[in-house]
Amino acid sequence: MASSNREEISIQDEAVDKSKFKTCKQIAFYRRQKRLCPGKSLYRALLDTVELSNSYVKFEIVNEECKVTLLVEIYEIEGNIFRLKINEKTPLKPRYEVPNVLIKEPACLRLTVSQKDTNKLVLACANEEQQLHITANPFQIQLVSKDETILSMNSNGLLYFEHFRLPPQFRKSTLQEKEDGSAKPSKEDQEDFGLWEEKFGHFLDIKANGPSSIGLDFSLHGFEHVYGIPQHAETLLLKNTSHSDAYRLYNLDVFGYKIHSKMGIYGSVPLLLAHKPDRTIGIFWLNSSETLVEIATKAAMEVNALPDFGSCMNVLLQCLGVLPSRAPDISKQRVLPQTDVRWMSESGIIDTFILMGPLPFDIFKQYAQLTGTQALPPLFSLGYHQCRWNYKDEEDVEDVDAGFDVSDIPYDVMWLDIEHTDGKRYFTWDKEKFGNPERLQKQILMKKKRKLVVILDPHIKVDPLYTIYSEAKEKGYYVKDHKGKDFEGICWPGLSSYLDFTNPEVREWYADQFAFETYKGSSEILFAWNDMNEPSVFRGVELTMQKDAVHYGKWEHREVHNLYGFYQQMATAEGLIRRSGGLERPFVLTRSFFAGSQKYGAVWTGDNRADWRYLKISIPMLLTISMAGISFCGADVGGFIGDPEPELLVRWYQAGALQPFFRGHANMQTKRREPWLFGEENTQIIRDAIKERYALLPYLYSLFYRSHTVSEPVMRPVWVEFPKELETFGIEDEYMLGNALLVYPVSEPKVTAVNVFLPGPQEIWYDFRKFLCLEGQGIVKIPVTLSNIPVMQRGGTIIPLKTSVGKSTEWMVDVPYELHIALDTKESAAGELYLDDGHSFQYVREKQFLLRKFTFHNNVFSSRCADENGQFHTKCVVEQILILGIKKKPSSVLASIHDGKDKAVAFTYDAKNSVLTLQKISLNVGIDWVLRIK
Repeated sequence: MASSNREEISIQDEAVDKSKFKTCKQIAFYRRQKRLCPGKSLYRALLDTVELSNSYVKFEIVNEECKVTLLVEIYEIEGNIFRLKINEKTPLKPRYEVPNVLIKEPACLRLTVSQKDTNKLVLACANEEQQLHITANPFQIQLVSKDETILSMNSNGLLYFEHFRLPPQFRKSTLQEKEDGSAKPSKEDQEDFGLWEEKFGHFLDIKANGPSSIGLDFSLHGFEHVYGIPQHAETLLLKNTSHSDAYRLYNLDVFGYKIHSKMGIYGSVPLLLAHKPDRTIGIFWLNSSETLVEIATKAAMEVNALPDFGSCMNVLLQCLGVLPSRAPDISKQRVLPQTDVRWMSESGIIDTFILMGPLPFDIFKQYAQLTGTQALPPLFSLGYHQCRWNYKDEEDVEDVDAGFDVSDIPYDVMWLDIEHTDGKRYFTWDKEKFGNPERLQKQILMKKKRKLVVILDPHIKVDPLYTIYSEAKEKGYYVKDHKGKDFEGICWPGLSSYLDFTNPEVREWYADQFAFETYKGSSEILFAWNDMNEPSVFRGVELTMQKDAVHYGKWEHREVHNLYGFYQQMATAEGLIRRSGGLERPFVLTRSFFAGSQKYGAVWTGDNRADWRYLKISIPMLLTISMAGISFCGADVGGFIGDPEPELLVRWYQAGALQPFFRGHANMQTKRREPWLFGEENTQIIRDAIKERYALLPYLYSLFYRSHTVSEPVMRPVWVEFPKELETFGIEDEYMLGNALLVYPVSEPKVTAVNVFLPGPQEIWYDFRKFLCLEGQGIVKIPVTLSNIPVMQRGGTIIPLKTSVGKSTEWMVDVPYELHIALDTKESAAGELYLDDGHSFQYVREKQFLLRKFTFHNNVFSSRCADENGQFHTKCVVEQILILGIKKKPSSVLASIHDGKDKAVAFTYDAKNSVLTLQKISLNVGIDWVLRIK
């Protein structure tokens, strides 16, 4: 949905009004930390304080200037992860430590001391190839693997830790001020560096505890390619920030965000990945306050080696004529690349995890081990979603729903924006426009096996007659301002209060609002959309909540800001589960997110524009979100703001159909754009794209199962599948969908051919639709028309599809499967299929699922059980199999079932394209069977 003040922000604007948002130089804690330049650290480790236990090593460090002592804790965690925590030794009050993001307290291994002297401590790790080297003065930590330094912390001396202090009026004496480092700054310092209060525009942020920011630098040795830290409308490869703003992680409602910008938008995941051909590592900075990330990359280079003493003497003797003259021996020396990353947060503690990989998929597992895997979505949510701000009334919804059937276009979910409510009061219905919501759901949508999603924002209209408002008011469930009154701000309903989702009691209460007897007019097919939950405050500082607002536990908003939307999605998902008695999976889309949001549902890229540039930037944006653990992500098809030309809309449907979350959405000020409104030719192309999506649902659902169980991104950068190929490291205009499909969305107008990079010198690639084997490797020029975008299947893979498409996913439960087998250079292939009932938690509780493993080798295809725990029964059969790359026509194909007779299988062979098609197989997908090709 759109952002604040439509009157002030024209949808024709080329860029967001940046005056409403801070630059880095306008952020006080950034200015304070930037006074600290790279160099020798101010901190010294006190190695005589080292304390070892079964789970950690602990010691003190002291700031040599202000004599403040900090406590350092180092943990080695099972799964090749290290954790570093730095906190005040004796703070005036506890500092905020992020709760609820880690799924459990990590299991730790024992570190032991292998070397210790006055200036160095070496810790031996459970993994014998790794060590931690701690230097006392200046304090720094090096992570060494196989005698190679992989990463170092504080090697640039940028550790920064502002300790809590008494306000100036409570300090006892000038002497104490000097001793604790809290000497009252000059008036000039107060204004420049915002120690006790900070101004932006006419807003004043009062800091009750004074400055409390933290920072630390990391040097990544041998790495020059870094990724991650969503959400930004930026390139896949993170850029050098030496001469620009840092990447900002601060959740903000930015209407029509500017592309190629490092400013914060809707979500924040403080996870950075670094990659080189032989290793991937990650840094997870667990902090929910405003965070800035600076990146400085030094590329590999050849330099002249300095001559040794003997070489210098030879040159001197040559000059004197003692030795014959000859060209000097100047050898070249390769300097390895290095990336320095500096993290700065406004508050909290330093709590960082080093994910040691070494493979990309190891990083994804390590991060999921900490924050959880992607929730397995209900199958319907992988279908197509139709949304608009706003469908006018029930009749409008019925007409649009019927339009899909008349146009023979499948879809699964109808969406309602804020205008469906009674005066923008959430959990209500407009009595005139949506006066019979139960009929709409049960007689229209449910009969066609479709679903409804409604919007539920976090702001609550200030209205004593509105039950939700008055009940939450009475219970004290709203965020407070710094004076202790309910925080009030302007949002869609007008004057609003904001539920304090950081309070577990509020989350419990909010979850109860989804009960059918409470949420009148709702049904089991109604699901949720959390929008505006950064939180958005129209007339607030940077269009969000004051940082000095107060939450549960008396924590200021500055501590929890990036967690706010995370908590609303958590409560919403719990509410949908609870209303079903714990039986049914929820579907919740959220705009604001944080690390761990993958556990609760899906995200999207917010208020994008109907512009080719936004289609193009959506690809690296989604890839970055996917690498940060949130596989269920998408961008509004067609662009939310403005009117897409027909070609752009067609191209966006083609792209969206091959991305995890697939929703068309539009602003209320745009022209209607249902898929059939752009002429029959364009309707047919859009229809084909959506139907291809539905045919691919078995493959997509299987990918989500892998994301849920082993944390593999559904949509992933090419380099993740081909980590040793340097040419793939910067590719962001194509991507892998699982390990089998290479997708190249066309993101420019009037294109007749595209240059696609086909990775893997030993790989074979096939056109996914025409089944042709593509000649050549590296960059290959592929012709395109408006009716298609390049999609290639990788040799060695097997993709399950449905043979036909219904009105929605539930119409397709018993539709037969077909398998596309693409052979590799060894004429082999493998793949899998996951299936369950598509909606409940029975796959966990009663092991009601099937996981099938398909293999093809030596002309034998087998379908076998890949998990003996699965007990799901299905009527579905495999009806057809296509084998791509088979070199000659067989004489016969026989099917064998255990304890059954062999039977002949009908087939055809396309000699020109080397495609064998096996027909009318009719073998149940849930039993073991074998096909032998002779």
